[in-house]
Amino acid sequence: MEHSHPHHETCAHESAHVARAPEALAEAVEACATRGVRLTPIRKQVLEALYTTHRPMSAYDVIDGLAAMGVKRLAPVTIYRALDFLMAEGFVHRLASHNAFIACPFRHNHGDLVVFMICEACGGVDEVTSEPLTHALQTIADDHHFTPRARVIELQGCCAHCREKEPIAS
Repeated sequence: MEHSHPHHETCAHESAHVARAPEALAEAVEACATRGVRLTPIRKQVLEALYTTHRPMSAYDVIDGLAAMGVKRLAPVTIYRALDFLMAEGFVHRLASHNAFIACPFRHNHGDLVVFMICEACGGVDEVTSEPLTHALQTIADDHHFTPRARVIELQGCCAHCREKEPIAS
């Protein structure tokens, strides 16, 4: 999708995501140490590449991003293994609608319902959790004797930043 503005230079929520990256990366390192799992150099590099933007990245985008950072080109299977680990540990989410991945700079509880608001104008993704929505969906699942495996909602639309730049015509 063509972007109407240079997202990384002007978007407020892009800046907030990238600014939070060093702290979130340090938290990931600490969490891995606490859990007794290894954040290998490749896993850390993949996470760092995802923190450079708040737009979803495919495995091939990650490969290109790492190459731009001076890392030798890695095989897609290596990236997918790193992404699997990062998802299992809750540091990365997969956006099914885009078959792409996004770093999770804000810690939330395992099993929390995560709502991704995906901007169709700039490609940015904002992540939120909602206790009332989580409770409502769990009630629906319970009423139907359904056990959810994943608790993710993806909303497509226009973020506040883009809406301010280009108001929607009525």
